[in-house]
Amino acid sequence: MADDRPVPLDEYPVHQVPLSMKHVATGDRNAYDRCIFHVLDHTGRALLILGLGVYPNLGVIDAYATLRLGDTLHAVRASDALGEDRTRLAVGPLRIEVREPLRRLRLRCEDESLAYDLTWTAVFPALWEPHHLQRRGDRLTLEGRRFVQAGTVEGTIRAGDERFTVTPRDWTGTRDRSWGVRPVPGEDGGRLAQDHPTEGFHWIWCPVAFEDRFLMVITQEDADGYRSLSDATLVRPGHRDRQLGWPHTEITYRPGTRHPRRAVVHLGDPRRPRELEAEILASSPLAVGAGYPPADDWQHGAWCGPGWTDRRSYDLSDPAAHPLAAYGVTDHSARFRLDGRTGYGIFEHGSFGRHDPSGFTGFDSVAP
Repeated sequence: MADDRPVPLDEYPVHQVPLSMKHVATGDRNAYDRCIFHVLDHTGRALLILGLGVYPNLGVIDAYATLRLGDTLHAVRASDALGEDRTRLAVGPLRIEVREPLRRLRLRCEDESLAYDLTWTAVFPALWEPHHLQRRGDRLTLEGRRFVQAGTVEGTIRAGDERFTVTPRDWTGTRDRSWGVRPVPGEDGGRLAQDHPTEGFHWIWCPVAFEDRFLMVITQEDADGYRSLSDATLVRPGHRDRQLGWPHTEITYRPGTRHPRRAVVHLGDPRRPRELEAEILASSPLAVGAGYPPADDWQHGAWCGPGWTDRRSYDLSDPAAHPLAAYGVTDHSARFRLDGRTGYGIFEHGSFGRHDPSGFTGFDSVAP
């Protein structure tokens, strides 16, 4: 019999529907609530990605951290049964502490293979991303609400014999916070998947921090180039957020791949056309170690049993060793230039299947 007693969050006036905070307003098994952080070294030597998510209708909480050093990706993942105290953001050796909402968080991992203790401090206010909707036929498969933010990071990271002192001068942090409905493992495509196969998907998610401003660019396109998500917003503290029109991105790929080497984002402000130049520093495929589809060893929301923890290292020197990575999203730390300023951030990119504007004709199509 279900235990319907109040949970700790029911003490606070935060309810949106006449339900306990133990429950979400939808019965969809794919309901989720999670975050992702990027901690990047300005030289490209290290890229740390970490996150935590809960899946209320599956009763699962999980978290992960990956650190790319050279061609080695260190990964720690943990999963457990979701408890009643949603303010305790901890799974196995991984934890996130909200010290000051929207301002300061502590990020920790206490594992023998990968450890870090970092304070993430916002420099710019959190920015809403466009409301994200995606359907397969008539069925809503994704509806997400997200905000993005950039800040400084300070503390230490250790993996094996490597140890880094993280300082605001030489490192940048970005984060994304999202919730809603999003496919998790076990989703059956059924007839809709058969009647509406995915022909192509092209995605760019690009938060960039400069000394005095923050830029967010996001686009999603179908196989024929139809854009279902598009935004470019410049944030300057003390100023009104400025929309920079319809972003158009030119990507230079490594020959024989869809792996970007550099990119130029044309920002269509009619009063002052601008170009955001991106130089790739380090790359981390989210389908390797981080649990994003189509990972074949672990994905977010999967029930792995109580108190599950997994740690491993991946060799990324040979792309053929991880063939599924090409069909998922990759996060690239990058150095950016805009209006004579240099900044740092993430160029997250995924392109698979047909994409007419890029000249890709199918899933096996790559750059010349």
